[in-house]
Amino acid sequence: MAEDGEVLDLRSYINNLDPGSLPRILQVCSGVYFQGSVYELSGSEVCLSTGDLVKVMGLELLSVCCEDIGTNTTFELPIEHLGLFKLVPEDLPYNTIEELVGLQPVGVDACGAFTFISRSELIIENFTVSAGTQLTMLSVEVAEDGEYFARCQLMGQQGASADIHIPFSYHGEFFECENDHGYSLQEIMLSDRLRKRRFRKTKSKKCGGPLIFAPVYQIQGIMHMRKNVVKFPSSLEVDVIDVTEQSKDLTFITPLSMTELTTQPKEAFPTMAEILEAPEANQFFCCSWFTELQKGKHLVLHNCINTQMVLACTPKGRKAQQYFLISQDYCGQMRRRPREFSSVYELYVAFSRSSDLRVTVTKHCEAVEEEGVPAMSVGDQLEVLRVETVDVSKSDSGPAERLESLICRRIVEEDEDDDEDDDEEAANQEKSEEMCLPLFTSAHFVEKLSDKKKYCLADLGKNFSLPLEVKVVGRDKTLPKDPLVGLTALTLEEALEETTVLASLPMSPEHCFALPVRWIQMSLCFTSDPLPWDKDQNPTFQKESVTEITDHFYHEYHRLTQTDVAPPPRPPKRKSSCPKAKKKKDKSHTAKSKSSTLPEKLDSLSLDHSDATQRRRSPPPPPRTESAEEAPPLLPRKSISESCIVSNTYVRTPRKEKKTSHLIARRSSDSDHDYETVEDIGTHDSIMFY
Repeated sequence: MAEDGEVLDLRSYINNLDPGSLPRILQVCSGVYFQGSVYELSGSEVCLSTGDLVKVMGLELLSVCCEDIGTNTTFELPIEHLGLFKLVPEDLPYNTIEELVGLQPVGVDACGAFTFISRSELIIENFTVSAGTQLTMLSVEVAEDGEYFARCQLMGQQGASADIHIPFSYHGEFFECENDHGYSLQEIMLSDRLRKRRFRKTKSKKCGGPLIFAPVYQIQGIMHMRKNVVKFPSSLEVDVIDVTEQSKDLTFITPLSMTELTTQPKEAFPTMAEILEAPEANQFFCCSWFTELQKGKHLVLHNCINTQMVLACTPKGRKAQQYFLISQDYCGQMRRRPREFSSVYELYVAFSRSSDLRVTVTKHCEAVEEEGVPAMSVGDQLEVLRVETVDVSKSDSGPAERLESLICRRIVEEDEDDDEDDDEEAANQEKSEEMCLPLFTSAHFVEKLSDKKKYCLADLGKNFSLPLEVKVVGRDKTLPKDPLVGLTALTLEEALEETTVLASLPMSPEHCFALPVRWIQMSLCFTSDPLPWDKDQNPTFQKESVTEITDHFYHEYHRLTQTDVAPPPRPPKRKSSCPKAKKKKDKSHTAKSKSSTLPEKLDSLSLDHSDATQRRRSPPPPPRTESAEEAPPLLPRKSISESCIVSNTYVRTPRKEKKTSHLIARRSSDSDHDYETVEDIGTHDSIMFY
């Protein structure tokens, strides 16, 4: 570590800094650094200028800067780089074994990682090692007299090995040998000895010089007379001086996040705090106190506690849904409401949470024999008994299908007028009628409740399992305004536990509210301002037990806490039968025939509808001959009043003239009636003028 008063560039200082000596106070002495020295943290810009004091609080390794000595180029590698590097042997000789051991790469216990040779012969007691023989250092041992030895392994010509002990004080010329042992970037950065060495890529065949590695840290510090945390890399070209000893009396404001607040000792509360960085846009809360969390505002922090809460929401409807976090301290009175279910699967989910479940059918359900679905009528009362896998037989010769089903019992109410002499066994059999409802059945039910008691929230959690449908029938008198009163219904969905900071505003310190640490991102700092009440007179605190939240909070919570729940079962596919296909074919054939016969029907239209069998147009008359009778002359057009009796001659056929007298006679016989006949109405409506 650099001495106090010595000017060093920031990278060299940080690379030689012992993390155990933090925090350290540095003074910038290289002028204003514009490129790269300005960083933004939560919308606040930070710049390192001449004379600035920075209190270094922590270091985080970001990457590794690599310098190629051969090409004089630099590049950065991520710390997670998977490539391996091998050591480049030093050209200078080591004079003693002690010096050689002191420069060992990864410690004295690294077996097989350090090999060396001696330029001259080694004479150890009665054993002679010829010059140039490779020795592998195994360990360091201490003799009884305190003398240190290096235990080395000597490999013979025929593969035999021998161990020798060389004293640390042995002099000579020792050179390091190259080996194929590879090191990762993380191993190199964690070793002070390896960081000072040169390396080469193990699998690279390209020409290139040795590499020198230097770590790049992210420095986390506090600026003097500023209230925000500074984060900047150690690669900035800034010169600094360590002034820790001279600046012991300086006071640095320590920003604290919401998570760091929970780690403070209990003796630190209650205290006054100032908001340094306000929460971001209102994404989670709709309450009044959230708008007071602004930069520069002060808060009274009472303590940090774990709060038991219930996530609740209003049912879907015409009005927009509302969502709440309700503390277990809520003192309002609630009454249970029946739940509604739109499928048998929802009944199954509710039954798995509480075994006692009775429902009433609210919509007719037709029977489907192919799927094993029974018929249900509105008003049928069912008691859920159990869940079974039932074999449902098909109408065809295929095998039966096994379906997960809910076994229910149809509840038959007793009739007061029943004869007492009826067979009791038959009555009991009728009352215990069981129904098998496949889980995929789409039906509508409503829960049948006989409970009219009033509960507090804590009692509901003890006696029943969530979710529950409730209605608040009594307000919480400890709240100035209870937002749950007046709601038509409320669904208590899930119980949760949140770490909260109990806080209040200085203008009304007795009205406390809970700040959920996980859902509020802001930084504060403790101040020396006095508490807004007398030391001997602590106010009576009232905790806000209902916090209104947004739909974003609701959905984000379920996204973070969701579990892999199997989806509801789907009904089996119905096979298309042959009669349906034939019917469809017949329909298309009929439509085609209808379209082809349409002109013929148009030609057969007539004003006289008395005989349906004579609507077809008669065939054209044969060609005229001399012997044929002449056709009757056409009558002149008559008025509308006259045409009420005689049909239009333009469309009548010769065969229908025989019916005319009969029709006139029948009309005259009905003259006593005061209504019109169908023929008359048709005649009036069907007259066409050309």
